[in-house]
Amino acid sequence: MLESEGRQRPSEIEYVWNHDGRPVFKFTGIDSISDAEAWGGADILVSDSERAQPEAGEYSHADLIGCRVLADRPIGVVKSVEEYGGPPLLKIEAMDGREILVPFAHSICKEIDVAAKMIRVELPDGLLDL
Repeated sequence: MLESEGRQRPSEIEYVWNHDGRPVFKFTGIDSISDAEAWGGADILVSDSERAQPEAGEYSHADLIGCRVLADRPIGVVKSVEEYGGPPLLKIEAMDGREILVPFAHSICKEIDVAAKMIRVELPDGLLDL
């Protein structure tokens, strides 16, 4: 399913290729550049039954979003997972409304329970002050 700006379109991926290091998707029924441009930037929605399941100890971004982040007190909620070439960063909306970036690393994220939507962290000194 493609979704963009409140519009949805049932779709199947016909094939994928790489162009300049980025994947390009060809969807069944979208056969021209002008048809494709109308869906540029759309989200690709996949049902849980069709999603690739992460290996033990691995987590999909979708599973992490919405998790409560706790240390010795509640920190906030994961709003997205950002990747810039190093370890992924959890973008957290803090209880006071600030945005906090926390590395998604074993040394910091000590307990992850996606079923309970909870991540328990041990934050380095000063991280919440940044």
